[in-house]
Amino acid sequence: MDNNNQFDASRAEQFAGTLVDTLNKASLTMMISLGHRTGLFDSLVGTQLLTSQQIADKANLNERYVREWLGAMTTGSIIEYNDENKTYKFPDEHAAFLTRQAGADNFALFAQMIPAVAKNEDDLVNCFKNGGGLSYDKFHQFFHIMNDDLTVIGTFSNQFLPSMNHLTEKLKKGISVLDAGCGTGSLLNHLATEFPNSRFTGLDFTDFAIELARKEAQDKGLTNVEFELKDLSDFDTTASDNKYDLIITNDSIHDQHKPKNVLKGIYKSLKVDGVYLMVDINGTGHVHKDAENPFAPSLYAISCMHCVPVSIGQGGEGLGAMWGEEKIKEYIADAGFSSVETKRFPTDPFNNWFVISK
Repeated sequence: MDNNNQFDASRAEQFAGTLVDTLNKASLTMMISLGHRTGLFDSLVGTQLLTSQQIADKANLNERYVREWLGAMTTGSIIEYNDENKTYKFPDEHAAFLTRQAGADNFALFAQMIPAVAKNEDDLVNCFKNGGGLSYDKFHQFFHIMNDDLTVIGTFSNQFLPSMNHLTEKLKKGISVLDAGCGTGSLLNHLATEFPNSRFTGLDFTDFAIELARKEAQDKGLTNVEFELKDLSDFDTTASDNKYDLIITNDSIHDQHKPKNVLKGIYKSLKVDGVYLMVDINGTGHVHKDAENPFAPSLYAISCMHCVPVSIGQGGEGLGAMWGEEKIKEYIADAGFSSVETKRFPTDPFNNWFVISK
């Protein structure tokens, strides 16, 4: 302790209270994830006062576990409790942000990310001590969560495309589209359904994600989309010249082994009049500025436990999700692009949407 500074007991007490609040909210996050994955929240939509047994029966779950979960939900002010008749009620105003019916507004979907990445804490402790990274194979559940996220899909269709009328018309007539680092392919499969005259290709080096993407395409009966297993580390040399009218990357560049090579390959593959849409986390690259972002602690945590280790695990730079708009534009310029427009949409508070052209 610095003897020149007087210990502020009031400040210390206030900080202790903050830590209590942090622990409670972290615990509630895990309980919210459980409520989503077990279907408890969805089963409670529109119900009136129910006992724990009635709730368990409705969700086809074990009553003892449901009752303990309800304890966390009640003390956490998420579900209301009537002590007189021992019943519970899920307010409609809360259901609007915690059920699958809420679509992109479903915070329970994102709550899953915390326990999903926390599973690898022991391995991450080793990374802190000895360096190195983690394989994508450690994050199967994370892929499932991203596959269920409707934020980017909804924003693309309802916000981005209306701001790019010429692109909408091109997609309707038929163009070639690439998603580089497509993950589970949910965005591409959605677009392939919406624009049957266009042709879509998804590339990713994770076999688990590609299998999910192909299965969804098959289940939907899509014939205008294909998914290929490919490492993009040498995309600067293997990319085809002037092939695609639209290229998309969705929160994937910062995870790459060699992000600059990927961007150079995208430049090479993009037609002269084409559009490159880069969706990436809206960090600034400056911690003091990111403190103004209400999601910053969560974004840094997920970056620390997923984005940085999977990049380093490939021998990459470990840019992290919060690498920031300045560095993103620097990398884009180095790849050869001359024009970048940053778009932000209220339906996607997590990302910047960079519209890039040659």
